[in-house]
Amino acid sequence: MPQDAILKVIAEYDRDPREEKIDLGVGVYRDASGNTPVLGTVKKAEQILVDTQSTKSYLSSSGADEFNSAIQALTFLGADFQSDRITTLQTPGGSGSLRIAAGVILRANDDMSIWAGDPTWANHIPLLGSAGIAMKSYPYYDAGNKQLLFDEMLDAINEIPAGDIVLLHGCCHNPTGLDLSEDQWRAVTDVVASRGLLPFIDLAYQGFANGLLDDNFGVRHMFENVPEMVVSSSCSKNFALYRDRIGSLSIVSRDAATSSIVRSQANNIVRTMYSMPPDHGAAIVSQILADSALRAEWEGEVGVMRDRLKSMRSLLGAAMREKTPDHDFTQFERGHGMFSFVGITPEQVERLKLEFAVYMVGSSRINVAGITSANVEHLANSIAAVL
Repeated sequence: MPQDAILKVIAEYDRDPREEKIDLGVGVYRDASGNTPVLGTVKKAEQILVDTQSTKSYLSSSGADEFNSAIQALTFLGADFQSDRITTLQTPGGSGSLRIAAGVILRANDDMSIWAGDPTWANHIPLLGSAGIAMKSYPYYDAGNKQLLFDEMLDAINEIPAGDIVLLHGCCHNPTGLDLSEDQWRAVTDVVASRGLLPFIDLAYQGFANGLLDDNFGVRHMFENVPEMVVSSSCSKNFALYRDRIGSLSIVSRDAATSSIVRSQANNIVRTMYSMPPDHGAAIVSQILADSALRAEWEGEVGVMRDRLKSMRSLLGAAMREKTPDHDFTQFERGHGMFSFVGITPEQVERLKLEFAVYMVGSSRINVAGITSANVEHLANSIAAVL
């Protein structure tokens, strides 16, 4: 099989001896020193677990109840979500959440299709499509003008057959960084509800755009206006628990009876796939969200990460205006979260790597967390040189 594009970039970057090299490929948060730190609240929660945890016995297939309750409250933050219509399961990362969702979808209706924006996260289609679901696309991004194609997106969703699924990014769109506004979420929700479509929201970056509450607006508004929906969430970014692989799957059903059926099907799929999820990351998240002092400190840490991403977007945008005044790079400042397209060709990406030690995937998607005040000048000069 061909090597994964991002893993290939990582390997090439690691072998490069040049001191000025910049890694904009792998999708992890980095601080100003280029490190991906363990959050202070995570270390405190881990110490509490070391001191108090009395067993390493198995969890159930759906995971720890305290985690599921806490993460459901975070996912639907601000909504009147105390509902027996919601089934929430602890999963091995957001990727595990997506795959379990695919299994439930296929058992419910193996003839439906999932419609994803063009472009979407590179692993959405392999994860969902390899489960056996037909994958189709709707317009999302105009690469030439570096703009969201909202009118075209809405027109396309309006033509999707009733019963099919619309995959949406909750916030911090990967790979473009360009999100729906609240008014656009309302318009999409109206079409989804009127057409009888099933929304599937991937909420991988809650807290990294404008705040925990603002970033789940789409989830809240959809929940209040549609009878059924699927939400996949991840704790990799906002808790920096990348290697601990912790996420969740929430499925909203029409009524409690249907929710009970969904829960039994989802647990059965888990049992036949990985039996039960790992505990450690979920126990950390539960501890942080249950302790008011720890939670407040964690929200502050999320704010620090969010502010750094915003700052690096502004820094690169300003540098590109200075170096390339005839080109439009405002997408950096208009976007949110970790990712953005530079908007250059694969050949120019290759030149950046070979001539300037700047590493990104061939699509020119970059992780802005790889930018620092120390390397932004080299980055901007390098991009200007290949234009």
